[in-house]
Amino acid sequence: MKTQLDMYCQYLLSTQLNYTCTYFADHLAGLSHDSVHRFLRDEKLTPRLLWEKVSPLITQSSFAFILFDDTVLDKRHSRVMGLVRRQYSGNAHGIIRGIGVVNCLYLDPINKQFWLIDFRIFAPDADGKSKLDHVLDMLGKLKERGVLFQTVLMDSWYATTEVMKYLIKEGKTFYCPVKSNRKVDDSSGQQPYRPVDKLEWNQQELAKGKVVKLHKFPMDVKVKLFRVEVSTHRTDYIVTNDMEQDDLQAVKEICSLRWSIEQLHREEKQLTGIEQAQCHLARAQRNHILAANLVWTRLKNLAYYYGQTAYKLKKGLLDNYLCQQLLKPDIAYA
Repeated sequence: MKTQLDMYCQYLLSTQLNYTCTYFADHLAGLSHDSVHRFLRDEKLTPRLLWEKVSPLITQSSFAFILFDDTVLDKRHSRVMGLVRRQYSGNAHGIIRGIGVVNCLYLDPINKQFWLIDFRIFAPDADGKSKLDHVLDMLGKLKERGVLFQTVLMDSWYATTEVMKYLIKEGKTFYCPVKSNRKVDDSSGQQPYRPVDKLEWNQQELAKGKVVKLHKFPMDVKVKLFRVEVSTHRTDYIVTNDMEQDDLQAVKEICSLRWSIEQLHREEKQLTGIEQAQCHLARAQRNHILAANLVWTRLKNLAYYYGQTAYKLKKGLLDNYLCQQLLKPDIAYA
């Protein structure tokens, strides 16, 4: 039996704990481990397949948000696996060995749905591209595909001059935190640039934000800066090119939408086995990651349709098994 993409995705959707090629072959008559291995090794699956799968499911809106963020698939115990490199993981709060994935999420504020529409593997040794290069590449794909959206949300890693200039040129709005040492000028050139955490704020500026010029930005390009007290030990500084924005609470609510992409990362890791493939080859890992993204898309579509969580749908597959075992157990207690 020859392994096909639909077969492999069905396996990732159905299995609960083990996501290896051997386990797959052991549970499907006529399928060999070598067939699964050849499929992952020889196929060249690309993110375009994800777009083809998800695009009919999206209700596009000119008010939609695009979210960018990266995640690290934990491979800290691997020593010979392709694509694995030492990099910072926010989940682990430190440097680990893993596979970096940069994700692009579409957030529909009308139907309150979010979808993964594109992704890139961070492999600078293979393609020479940084994470910023991947974000700009995916922004270009959005334009090429005619995707409707207005606002981009991203974290401080992507809040670079190059990315913000691109969004301004394309007429898009952005909201993103900047690092506390990011230099700005709030004096219209009367004083030197200062880190944002060294600025003085009056009560009106705290409530409505202040107009600043970012260091190395063109002289005529200004942005709005907001100081957000996250907790007694943490202050975020949010910049946006929406110069009409004057409501701190609205800024907080918009930035809170970024939690959707964290939900994506958590659901994929817990429900699709995206970081549990044990293949050594880079191509096999790429194909597995694409398949896991397709499985998440299917789970999310069903979750929206039935009004349930993706967790409930996946774990619910065990319900019939448990009912059967309680009535007629394969291993009887007594």
